[in-house]
This record gives sequence, structure tokens and C-alpha cells, in this order.
Amino acid sequence: MERKLAIIGMPMDLGQLRRGVDMGPSAIRYAGINERLAPLFNQIHDLGDIAIGRPEVTVDQDSRLRNLHLVAEKNTLLAKKVDEVIQSGAFPLVLGGDHSIAIGTLAGVAKHYKNLGVIWYDAHGDLNTAETSPSGNIHGMPLAVSLGLGHQLLLEIGEYSPKIKAENIIIIGARSLDDGEKALIKEKGIKVYTMHEIDRLGMTKVMEETITYLKERTDGVHLSLDLDALDPSECPGVGTPVFGGISYRESHLAMEMLAEAELITSAEFVEVNPILDEKNRTASIAVSLMGSLFGEKLL
Repeated sequence: MERKLAIIGMPMDLGQLRRGVDMGPSAIRYAGINERLAPLFNQIHDLGDIAIGRPEVTVDQDSRLRNLHLVAEKNTLLAKKVDEVIQSGAFPLVLGGDHSIAIGTLAGVAKHYKNLGVIWYDAHGDLNTAETSPSGNIHGMPLAVSLGLGHQLLLEIGEYSPKIKAENIIIIGARSLDDGEKALIKEKGIKVYTMHEIDRLGMTKVMEETITYLKERTDGVHLSLDLDALDPSECPGVGTPVFGGISYRESHLAMEMLAEAELITSAEFVEVNPILDEKNRTASIAVSLMGSLFGEKLL
């Protein structure tokens, strides 16, 4: 079967305060994404970047959310583009940008599946709402929004809500959760593999359980990979680093097992910030992990 990949850049840094993550798609392209993935697909189309511009930072007076209207507007554009890619029969690969872009990605993807599964590979839960967020940064809210929790302007992106079900989510690598997120995880029964479980069970067991669980109940699986899931000693170019993270090798194993399972139907790689990086190291690791995810083999 012909494999087609469509790359969409989403150079948006509106979901948080630290500048630089808008250059993430450029850094990933510079790290050689097209050359790395070319042997793995029959066709690769780089669709360029969603236009973001250089807007002023705003704070919504009612909700305290930063750049609310702009985040909603730009994610609506991304949702439409992802929808078009899936309709064309290509695999959508979105390059971030901060993690608020997942609102648009999931809005574009989920309409094509009755039971979309989500692997949230991240140090954070991103399950905050305006009421629980300590910062008002929307990059800490995309998973909650996709569950139908949050500001109406964000919920109505794609003209339907919720996009996903709590029982179809698996968070991997969590080690920094706010109190409101912990309460929501318990309330909704969201499946989470914290670093404790990864250390105790090993990544092989975590991924075996993840793959079995999602294969039984979903008709497609989206991978949302935040580079801060990895330990900052290996991926320094991220805006919200948390020590004690997943290793480079464990992450490759996770991606290789997902490739073997033929589980993933869409993906995004987010939060690469070249300003905070060392010689584009984090972007290079992102590209390397993409290679493993799409079936690259040593022999």
C-alpha cells in the first residue's frame, strides 16, 4: 500500500510565555526531517507553515487566558488543514510550536474516527482549565479542551465537542501535574504511566500494555509527543523542562514498538525551542524519533 506523509508546520508560541518555540518547525526541518523520512514513504509533501504572524500578547479579561482569541483562530486553521490531509489519504505529521497546537490537530483528526485513541507522551498532563491553571497558559490545556472541558471558544474549534473520550487516553512520562489535573485524572479514570511506573515496569511493559489497551478499544491512535517528556539532559531545548524524564533510548524503544504495532494514524511533535537548545540537539532527537515511529530500522 502506498504510504503518503504530509508535514504541516505550526510555528505558534501563543500558548505560553517563552519565545522561541515558534522556530520549532524550522529547527526540525533544518535537522533533516525530509531526508530522514524519505526512504520510509512513497510520497512526502511538506505543506509549509500555518501563518501565525507576530501578534501582540493579549490576556482575556474574563477568563485570564493568554492569547485566547488568537489561539482559537490559528488552531481552527490547523484543524482544517489536518482534515484536508486525512481526506487526501496522507498521514498528517504536525510540527510545533507549543502544545496548544494539539487543540487544532485533534479537532482535525478526531472527526475521522468514532473512537480515537491518544498517546500523550509528555512530562505534563495538559489537563488544566481556566479555573485550575496557575498560569493562564493554554499550552497546559489542550487535553482538557479535547475532552470538552474549557473555554467555549476553544471547545467549538472544528464545530464539535468533545473530540476524544477519557477512557481512550494514555499519558506516558508524567512527572509534573497540578492539583486540578490530578483531581481530573482521578475523576475521569485517565490511564497514566508516570515516571514511577516507567522505572518500575520498564518501557517495554508500559508500551506493551499501552498497545494492547488501545488496540482493543480504538479505531485510530494519535501520538502527541512533547519533547519535554525526555529528560532535559538529553533534550535541553524545551520551555518547561522537568528533570527525571524518559531517556533517549527508552523513547526510541517506545517509537519502535508503536511502529511494529502499526498503531499510530496521526502525530505531532511539539515544544522544540531552538533558542534554549544546544546545537539543534532537541530538534535532531525529534527527527530521530520520527524515524523510529515510521519504521526505520538499523538492519
